[in-house]
Amino acid sequence: MSDFNQFFNLDFWQKIFEVNESPLRLVISVLDIAIVSFFLYRVIRFVQGTKLMTLVRGVIIFIAIKIIAGMIGLTTVAWLLNQVVTYGAIAGVIIFQPEIRRALESLGRTTNFLTPSRKQSLDGHVQAYEKSFAYMSERKIGALIAIEQSQNLDEYASTGIRLDADISEGLIINIFIPNTPLHDGAVIVQGDKIAVTSAYLPLTEKSGISKQFGTRHRAAIGLSEVSDALILVVSEETGGISIAHNGEFFADISKEKFRDMLIAVLAPDAESSKGGKNDK
Repeated sequence: MSDFNQFFNLDFWQKIFEVNESPLRLVISVLDIAIVSFFLYRVIRFVQGTKLMTLVRGVIIFIAIKIIAGMIGLTTVAWLLNQVVTYGAIAGVIIFQPEIRRALESLGRTTNFLTPSRKQSLDGHVQAYEKSFAYMSERKIGALIAIEQSQNLDEYASTGIRLDADISEGLIINIFIPNTPLHDGAVIVQGDKIAVTSAYLPLTEKSGISKQFGTRHRAAIGLSEVSDALILVVSEETGGISIAHNGEFFADISKEKFRDMLIAVLAPDAESSKGGKNDK
């Protein structure tokens, strides 16, 4: 607890910026603060639009009150706030366990260099997605496909119906035909196979999403926030094609952009080779 209280002590900050002994100390201190500031910025960006943002606002208000109480000399208030810090941290971990897990999964997504990449045989896959989604888009057939990348999707695949079928245009279309046994839920592609159908994906908790996007779109965004999967969506209402990847959502994109994004994520080597030939 004493270490935490030092954060609100002016003498602590004065010692950090002392340069009497070595100017290098100032550089290190500035770098230290910059790293912490960047980390806090990324945390706030991550929780923006979620219910965790309410907690962040509360923490900021709490810190402001604690600083003011320390400066004025409100001993009882400071003691009470110290107790809140002691037990509030434990309560926060328990209450916000799902959000903390999602944040850690998001951090893991940014360090994919620790995970060996799995090469896939992608001949014909991009064309199958492109043609099937064009067909379903024109007829407003709702669809949701999650294509596994370096991070394993077994947790979500376990909620679906096992298929283990080759990827093809006709099969993708038939799965999502309305009023068929497998059309509800998501298709998960693992390796060269359509692994499961009717799988459940985690819904995003962001509140800033337009109401025109339904459960499929929220599920696509939710999975993209906790994995590096490429998620493809066809809207049942408008027929619009959307893509979610690494927490970003690209809504109602053109067929040309859809193809370009498929190639960029699924077959980047082919894209670079194409670019090299064009340069010549």
